[in-house]
Amino acid sequence: MFSKKRSIDELLQEWRYDEELKQSIVHWQTLEGRPAQYAPFPEQLHPSIEKALQSRGIEQLYTHQRDAFDHALNGQSFTAVTPTASGKSYCYHLPVLQKVLEDSSSRALYLFPTKALAQDQKSDLNNLIEAMDEEILSYTYDGDTAPAIRQKIRKAGHIVITNPDMLHSGILPHHTKWVSLFENLKYIVIDELHTYKGVFGSHVAHVIRRLKRICAFYGSDPIFICTSATIKNPKELAEKLTNTKHELISKSGAPVGKKTFIFYNPPIVHPTFGVRRSAILEVRDLATRLFEAGIQSIVFAKSRVRVEMLVTYLKGLTKNKIKDESIRGYRGGYLPTERREIEKGLRDGEIQIVVSTNALELGVDIGQLQACIMTGYPGNIASAWQQAGRAGRRQDSALIIYVAASTALDQYVVNNPMYLLGSSPEEALINPENILILMDHLKCAAFELPFSMTETYGEFEVQELLAYLEEEGILVKTSSNWYWMSERFPAHDISLRSAAQENVVIVDQTIPAATKVIGEMDTYSAMTLLHEEAIYLHQGTQFQVEKLDWEEKKAYVREVDVDYFTDANLAVELKVMSEDLTKPYKSCQVSYGDVSLLAIPTIFKKIKFSTHENIGSGPIHLPPHEMHTNATWLTFDLPENWSEEMLTDSLTGVAYAMQSFVPLFIQCDRSDLSIVPQVKAVHNKKPTLFIYDSYPGGIGLSEKVYDIIDPLLRHTYNHVYSCPCQHGCPSCIGAQDLSSQGKEQVLKILTILMNESM
Repeated sequence: MFSKKRSIDELLQEWRYDEELKQSIVHWQTLEGRPAQYAPFPEQLHPSIEKALQSRGIEQLYTHQRDAFDHALNGQSFTAVTPTASGKSYCYHLPVLQKVLEDSSSRALYLFPTKALAQDQKSDLNNLIEAMDEEILSYTYDGDTAPAIRQKIRKAGHIVITNPDMLHSGILPHHTKWVSLFENLKYIVIDELHTYKGVFGSHVAHVIRRLKRICAFYGSDPIFICTSATIKNPKELAEKLTNTKHELISKSGAPVGKKTFIFYNPPIVHPTFGVRRSAILEVRDLATRLFEAGIQSIVFAKSRVRVEMLVTYLKGLTKNKIKDESIRGYRGGYLPTERREIEKGLRDGEIQIVVSTNALELGVDIGQLQACIMTGYPGNIASAWQQAGRAGRRQDSALIIYVAASTALDQYVVNNPMYLLGSSPEEALINPENILILMDHLKCAAFELPFSMTETYGEFEVQELLAYLEEEGILVKTSSNWYWMSERFPAHDISLRSAAQENVVIVDQTIPAATKVIGEMDTYSAMTLLHEEAIYLHQGTQFQVEKLDWEEKKAYVREVDVDYFTDANLAVELKVMSEDLTKPYKSCQVSYGDVSLLAIPTIFKKIKFSTHENIGSGPIHLPPHEMHTNATWLTFDLPENWSEEMLTDSLTGVAYAMQSFVPLFIQCDRSDLSIVPQVKAVHNKKPTLFIYDSYPGGIGLSEKVYDIIDPLLRHTYNHVYSCPCQHGCPSCIGAQDLSSQGKEQVLKILTILMNESM
């Protein structure tokens, strides 16, 4: 355990007079805390629950917890939206436990987006039940559940805690084994509602519709309780996800500690090209200051590679200490036992700095951290506040440092801090109407229960789709019903998380006699991170990929000691499948429709630690990844006297700048959409910019871009024009190696698109 040297307030007082830091701090703002607002325990609250709460030092409820209890007892589905560490779990624990104590046959189903969260909540719930001194059985049911106790859970579990994936493939298809659950299901709890967006949320919306269909078959009509971090449309999302009307609880009664936000812009190291010092290196130096001050901190980075780079750098602070584990990484791909160990180390105070992807944005209990560093803009305001909420939990002062990268969006945020501090969070969008997803789950629903000739599926009229499945030989029709006919088990073929159906397992063969699995990765990421000769970083240790068996989905790695990491390029080929909408815009044409794309890994680069210079490259030999999605595209005529090379460079700069600012207009994550330029598009041989949904089948984002082309182009032009660099830089057009006319050519293309003179 580390000894605390300085408080946050003492450290900030020092930093105010630090000349080196002051040069890079663009904005400094303190948000004052606020006291708690309480409500008395409800009269109906069972004495055993009241006793358990009092044993935890709780004599009253926060106002939002009391509102939740009242809604539940009135039989109303509701969504509670309150900040991190505001006691959201009591919004569902209390009404669920109350119902079970009133009627021991009652059942509840808890859904968490990850197994880690489910395990964390089970521990908290069981401690509460133990303090109640009542016999209420709660269990997690997931892939790690021992077969010996599965039958006991199905028959006797009052509260079953699981994740959407297990509900989809392990519970709903086997509903006949879960009769006591479905006959008596009173509550369905959906925690971390804001995570159910995009393709994942669209899939889960159908899992919930299948769940409700099975509940109706067994005669139950459960109440939905959803909890969420702050998003723009919580009620709309909850109602679309569950196909049920919800009440909204949005005013939190929990206390909030003082938070100081520092907006930090790395210094410019190459004025001509506007190149700033690497955000990774700046974060390393700031985290070192926090470490030396004894401040327990979390550092967020946007990719697995950046997490491991920072862990590698920071481990140098403890290299002279034997088996020092005070600095750790945390990300997807680690094995569950390692993640549990890290979470415990944070709660116990044994870990002083954890470097994480957004995996630790969610509500896993990691105790009371004092500071948070964001390495670049997380991609949306909702995530930024989730990350900031990880510091100063409960009522202490907290420090949040936003370190801007050189990208256009990062530079916009650091120079306009009120965009982050003053804007409302984004919408979380789902698209259950996506025909690919709908058809997948219609098959699952037909496997689970036959469809009658007049039955609807959720809000969908599906008779034509069922007739199509009959023609395909998947269903058979009798006089009254459609029945599943195939021998295949449909849920096993459908991943809720991504287009890829399986992960690549990473096998460490450093010691041939003791090979072991050290992690896993989705197939799409593996194309650029686990190709042969790639450097795979794990807890600051470097491994080289010696062989990637693409057929068996296994990457064989060996520990190495090198002073570089690798980064790979993807080439994207794109073609139009159908055009659904089209309209003239100024001197060009804007269209929307379905597209097909091939992502092809091409080459990888070796990048030296510390200096980040390119020290070598090599080819990647892997098959392309195919995806169908939606896109909006902008087509115009080739400017006179322009070579294809000039146009290629300029369109690349335009695409970079435009993609940076799409989130400002349609409020999505920057990675939800991609922009690909083509000098000669396959379908019309003209210069074209494609803006496409990054999810298979699309989720409707690019259709929104169809309606905001004009303000998007104007904002992009104004940002590039006003950037202080001379010829283009990472803060505007993303280029450092264009000709001296690079920026001028990008502005020329933008003026052509807007049909205006420069």
